[in-house]
Amino acid sequence: MLLSVNIFVSLDGVMQGPGAPDEDRSHGFSRGGWLVPHASAHTNEVVESWFREAGAFLFGRTSFGLLGGYWPKVTEPGNLIATQLNTLPKYVVSSTLTDEEAGWSPTTVLRGDVVDEVRRIKELPGKELQVHGSWKLVQTLHRAGLVDVYRLLQYPVVVGTGKRLFPDGSMPATFATVEDSSRVLPGGVVSLTLKPAGLGAISAGEYVVDEGRSVTVLD
Repeated sequence: MLLSVNIFVSLDGVMQGPGAPDEDRSHGFSRGGWLVPHASAHTNEVVESWFREAGAFLFGRTSFGLLGGYWPKVTEPGNLIATQLNTLPKYVVSSTLTDEEAGWSPTTVLRGDVVDEVRRIKELPGKELQVHGSWKLVQTLHRAGLVDVYRLLQYPVVVGTGKRLFPDGSMPATFATVEDSSRVLPGGVVSLTLKPAGLGAISAGEYVVDEGRSVTVLD
């Protein structure tokens, strides 16, 4: 299975609480709901395209609780996102969640080493193993080099504080843009699809003047 990370993010990289003021107030966060004024039929179309590729879902404990408290209540016929989330296999990483508490069926609780467990699941046949939200989990997967593709909707908002997709201290990485899946939507939201092109270091260079000309020199 290909592992994809699918995230709503602000201009300053914040991914916390995009959908409601009380969605995630951890660490005193009080700016939730920043995505909603910018949602549109165009962003919904992109998100639905993500979910069409799903074969299973992987969540951290907090995101599992948030999504599991919302989407089972969506019974609208033909709602693609609800159908996928409510029917496809789900995996949640937690050392404290019991099988009984993980009542959003079908769900498997992963209690072992996260990296080993995810490597095992990725070897299974099927469509994508998708991560949505799950801030801490995304950091772990990024450091381990397990993410095959990042899909981002970047909104024209500076939140100013909150959990960032790539916080200070993140593993350096270089990405390649998937051109036919990346574009600016009406309203200024940017849809980006990125594939890791190098983990652990970034290339560098400099501009120098050579015989009066400004030239680029790469390391």
